Amino acid sequence: MDFLRPCSWTEALELRAEHPDALPLAGGTDVMVEINFDRRRPPALLDLTRVAELGEWDRADDAVRLGAGVTWTRVIIELAGLLPGLAAASRTVGSSQIRNRGTVGGNVGSASPAGDAHPVLLALGASVEVASVRGVRRLPVEDFFTGVKSSALAADELIAAVHLPVTGAPQQFAKIGTRNAMVISVVAFGLALHPERREVGTGIGSAAPTPVRARKAEAFLAVALEESGLWESRGRLPGSAVGRFADLVAAASSPIDDVRGTASYRRHALAVLARRALGWAWSDYREAA
Repeated sequence: MDFLRPCSWTEALELRAEHPDALPLAGGTDVMVEINFDRRRPPALLDLTRVAELGEWDRADDAVRLGAGVTWTRVIIELAGLLPGLAAASRTVGSSQIRNRGTVGGNVGSASPAGDAHPVLLALGASVEVASVRGVRRLPVEDFFTGVKSSALAADELIAAVHLPVTGAPQQFAKIGTRNAMVISVVAFGLALHPERREVGTGIGSAAPTPVRARKAEAFLAVALEESGLWESRGRLPGSAVGRFADLVAAASSPIDDVRGTASYRRHALAVLARRALGWAWSDYREAA
């Protein structure tokens, strides 16, 4: 196995073009597990840990450009105020050692249906910036995931950054696993309220071949809030609306039975998470008045 270690972003893209079958390596928290258990044996590893640009983030106007090499720990420490939903998801990732090594870009690149960042990214309407020697392009995150652990990334491309809007509005993340952290989620849910647009964003993890949005649930809740004047009044949410929203979220999933849970349990758990996340988010919205 060849080991490629570029020291700049330009060099990394050149090596990627020359070795499209090389497996990118950032934190290694997913890659090294697969290699150690002999699940993957790539002809080469492209180590990106020396590429300083990937570890940078900056804010421009109402968005954060998050370099693909920014770790979970840094999201928690440096970005909780700007990206509370992603920070909440980051706190549930592995142990402190894993959070110190693992990166958001690596999580997105794995394209796992269980990726902890994915529900929040979907709820926020984030986009993924990818690059190659041919140029740079940005894809909506929901178009990036194309199948189980597969993505729209071309063979000569690398993930450069993730772009997330800074809304200042409530965001929530919740997941269910055999324990709170250091575990792959049985099911996960992300929620973002967008009162300035009168919209709602959702993201579902571990309950379909790819991370997905609950579009009917989003549309229902946005209309319910608008018609009842709750966006302005910030009054209490009717229990019927909360229940209907949860049911529509569960209906948007297409889970399977596996060793971590049955399909029926995942649907039930997803409805529970949707109710909880909406309650938390609406409470935050009311308190911010």
